[in-house]
Amino acid sequence: MTTNTYQQALTITKDYLGPAAERFINRQITFHLQKKPELLAKEDIPQLAEWVKVSIAILTEDKQMVDDFTKRILKLKK
Repeated sequence: MTTNTYQQALTITKDYLGPAAERFINRQITFHLQKKPELLAKEDIPQLAEWVKVSIAILTEDKQMVDDFTKRILKLKK
Protein backbone atom coordinates (compact mmCIF):
# COMPACT_ATOMS: atom_id res chain seq x y z
CA MET A 1 0.00 0.00 0.00
CA THR A 2 1.41 3.39 -0.95
CA THR A 3 0.17 5.10 2.21
CA ASN A 4 2.60 2.88 4.11
CA THR A 5 5.51 4.28 2.07
CA TYR A 6 4.35 7.78 2.91
CA GLN A 7 4.03 6.95 6.63
CA GLN A 8 7.55 5.52 6.64
CA ALA A 9 8.92 8.64 4.93
CA LEU A 10 7.07 10.82 7.43
CA THR A 11 8.44 8.85 10.40
CA ILE A 12 12.01 9.27 9.12
CA THR A 13 11.45 12.98 8.49
CA LYS A 14 10.12 13.46 12.04
CA ASP A 15 13.47 12.22 13.37
CA TYR A 16 15.16 15.17 11.69
CA LEU A 17 12.55 17.93 11.61
CA GLY A 18 10.21 17.14 14.49
CA PRO A 19 6.88 18.98 14.27
CA ALA A 20 7.79 20.50 10.88
CA ALA A 21 8.17 17.04 9.30
CA GLU A 22 4.68 16.60 7.90
CA ARG A 23 4.62 19.99 6.23
CA PHE A 24 8.13 19.47 4.83
CA ILE A 25 7.62 15.98 3.38
CA ASN A 26 4.16 16.82 2.04
CA ARG A 27 5.60 19.84 0.26
CA GLN A 28 8.41 17.77 -1.28
CA ILE A 29 5.97 15.17 -2.58
CA THR A 30 3.29 17.59 -3.77
CA PHE A 31 5.56 20.15 -5.37
CA HIS A 32 8.42 18.07 -6.76
CA LEU A 33 6.71 14.75 -7.47
CA GLN A 34 3.38 16.36 -8.34
CA LYS A 35 1.24 13.85 -6.52
CA LYS A 36 -0.73 13.55 -3.32
CA PRO A 37 1.45 12.43 -0.39
CA GLU A 38 -0.71 9.37 0.28
CA LEU A 39 0.05 8.20 -3.29
CA LEU A 40 3.80 8.06 -2.68
CA ALA A 41 5.11 4.78 -4.09
CA LYS A 42 8.41 2.96 -3.73
CA GLU A 43 9.37 3.89 -7.29
CA ASP A 44 9.15 7.58 -6.26
CA ILE A 45 11.76 7.17 -3.53
CA PRO A 46 14.94 7.94 -5.55
CA GLN A 47 13.48 11.21 -6.81
CA LEU A 48 12.13 12.09 -3.36
CA ALA A 49 15.54 11.39 -1.82
CA GLU A 50 17.21 13.82 -4.22
CA TRP A 51 14.77 16.59 -3.37
CA VAL A 52 15.05 15.90 0.36
CA LYS A 53 18.84 16.10 0.07
CA VAL A 54 18.76 19.43 -1.75
CA SER A 55 16.12 20.94 0.53
CA ILE A 56 17.71 19.84 3.80
CA ALA A 57 21.13 21.01 2.63
CA ILE A 58 19.65 24.50 2.35
CA LEU A 59 18.51 24.33 5.96
CA THR A 60 21.67 22.98 7.58
CA GLU A 61 25.41 22.83 7.08
CA ASP A 62 25.54 19.44 8.83
CA LYS A 63 26.60 17.23 5.92
CA GLN A 64 26.44 14.07 8.02
CA MET A 65 22.81 14.76 8.91
CA VAL A 66 21.94 15.43 5.26
CA ASP A 67 23.63 12.19 4.19
CA ASP A 68 21.99 10.14 6.95
CA PHE A 69 18.53 11.52 6.18
CA THR A 70 18.97 10.85 2.45
CA LYS A 71 20.23 7.28 3.02
CA ARG A 72 17.32 6.46 5.29
CA ILE A 73 14.82 7.75 2.72
CA LEU A 74 16.55 5.71 -0.02
CA LYS A 75 16.18 2.53 2.06
CA LEU A 76 12.42 2.83 1.64
CA LYS A 77 12.77 1.72 -1.96
CA LYS A 78 13.61 -1.83 -0.85
